[in-house]
Amino acid sequence: MESTDSSSIDPFVHILRVVPYSFLRPPRLRLKLPSFTLPSAMTVYALILLTYFLVVSGIVYDVIVEPPGIGSTQDPRTGSVRPVVFLPGRVNGQYIIEGLSSGFMFVLGGIGIVLLDLALDKNRAKSVKVSFASAGVASVVIAYVMSMLFIRIKIPAYLR
Repeated sequence: MESTDSSSIDPFVHILRVVPYSFLRPPRLRLKLPSFTLPSAMTVYALILLTYFLVVSGIVYDVIVEPPGIGSTQDPRTGSVRPVVFLPGRVNGQYIIEGLSSGFMFVLGGIGIVLLDLALDKNRAKSVKVSFASAGVASVVIAYVMSMLFIRIKIPAYLR
């Protein structure tokens, strides 16, 4: 059984619902809804792509943990210090540049898929379709090869 204020038999609730509105009147407001135009489809796409890049790059991890931008290692033979972009052996850790470069490769692959989709449009010239298709295939292949290279640098014995 549901209990609502309108079905209450309590006189105090009834008084609180009726008495204030017997002498109080709400003001007449002449408010207009703000007029705005919706953003274009490309603006929304760019914002979503930027958000995807930031999330995939690990920006939340970078803000919370505050890792260094780039690492360094000492060469055992010469003793010189070399910069290191990837944090080897640790799957749950990263340098800032490592996250940004991996995120860029994921975004590049996604843009390649979008270009492949644009190449299927029947209303485009054949040369434009070929350009979109070749750029899309190249983007997807580069993104895949580089992502696999990043994984092999990160985890040396992965898939071997």
